[in-house]
Amino acid sequence: MSATLTTSGGTALLDVPDLPDRHRMYRECGSRLRDSMSARGVDALILLGNGNVVYATGASWPLLDAGLSHVERPVAVVLADDEHPHLFMPFREGSAFDTEVPADHVHGPLYLEFDEGVEYFATVLASLVPAGAAVAVDELTGAMRRAAGRLFPAGPPSDAAQVIGPAKLVKTVDQIAAVRKACRITEQAVADVYRSLAPGVRQMDLSAQFVRRAFELGATTNMIEAIWQVMPTTRDSGAVWTTTGDLALPLLPTEKELVEGDVLWTDISITYEGYCSDWGRTWIVGREPTDRQEAQFAQWRHVLDAVLAVTKAGATSGDLARAAIAANGGAKPWLPHFYLGHGIGTNAAEMPMIGTDLGEEFDDNFVFPAGMLLVLEPVIWEDGTGGYRSEEIVVITEDGYESITDCPYAPYGRI
Repeated sequence: MSATLTTSGGTALLDVPDLPDRHRMYRECGSRLRDSMSARGVDALILLGNGNVVYATGASWPLLDAGLSHVERPVAVVLADDEHPHLFMPFREGSAFDTEVPADHVHGPLYLEFDEGVEYFATVLASLVPAGAAVAVDELTGAMRRAAGRLFPAGPPSDAAQVIGPAKLVKTVDQIAAVRKACRITEQAVADVYRSLAPGVRQMDLSAQFVRRAFELGATTNMIEAIWQVMPTTRDSGAVWTTTGDLALPLLPTEKELVEGDVLWTDISITYEGYCSDWGRTWIVGREPTDRQEAQFAQWRHVLDAVLAVTKAGATSGDLARAAIAANGGAKPWLPHFYLGHGIGTNAAEMPMIGTDLGEEFDDNFVFPAGMLLVLEPVIWEDGTGGYRSEEIVVITEDGYESITDCPYAPYGRI
């Protein structure tokens, strides 16, 4: 089964399968990664970042972001002249080992936070990577830095982000299918949670219900701790939480009971086959939005529509940021420590990040290719209301975009 995506202008875009073809996705992602290595003169990639390992190997790691602080995590070594990466895994059971990597390229765990583990890894690299090869690394542990001369005898490694970032930017139809499936799982699970929203319920109760339902529906990973953040009614009452003096987001859930009228900003991500959803809406506990709150939603929709009107292949991050600011009366409709939008794939937030402190010149130099996935998340804030925020995911096309999310905005949308 498959579904044809169409552009905002109605033109057929891609025949996206209902579920990803894992073998094809593994093969095409590997080819793109090796092409990017060749273009940048890199002979070997060492990948510790879980999202990067997922991209290179197809292994669905159940910890993902949480695994960044865990001593047992997968590591990949990608060689330019080998169609299969070498995958080092802490265990070989369940979905984590459900990968296309052949058995002779799957190895036992590496413990790169420890000197002993890095010493062993040096012998492994010496057997895999030719002398004098150009090596790129996405992360270095403290132990790896201490043993840099042993690990990289040909000289310091380059930044693997310069290789894997361009490879990950444009998605295949199977990657789009995986992200869309992750979104569908999230939306179905959230619908059940929303029916339970009432005064007296704790944020942790919402999290428990969401996680259980998401895994029942086929989620691979609970990517981030689900956010059900009670927003302050005034900026001053929330400023104590931030170094910027602005609103805090995200804050982790607590056991405090929700009360009628609480405005919740939600932010949720799970993975399916290693690919992420990113879901956000604004909820109100126990009552309908006021006319003033509905007006905020209308303004958010106005900003989003203005951004989508300039969204297409060939547009820049700067084009989208300026459209958002113009539609919002000259003020940035996003939080200072956040962004207007970002990419998504094996990580919930990938490049590009639109509207960050990297500046307008950076945004103007980032040109969107067709096939990129983009998450848009404007914020509308006005003291006395709790504000409004939602997220939308679109595929960039030659003449526009196509949404892959269709979750309603309840309780908003009366006007």
